[in-house]
Amino acid sequence: MSKELLNEIEMCRNEMIQLSSTLPLSSQEVIEASSKLDGLLNEYEERKNK
Repeated sequence: MSKELLNEIEMCRNEMIQLSSTLPLSSQEVIEASSKLDGLLNEYEERKNK
């Protein structure tokens, strides 16, 4: 498993937590961060299952 991918997931997760603590969950910024995190987690699962 790529440490870079895991680090990117953690950074994105932290960004989303920070954004959601100051912005509504329906804000564009939170939605974009959530979408990016979802994509990274999907990539993680794909790599894990290979």
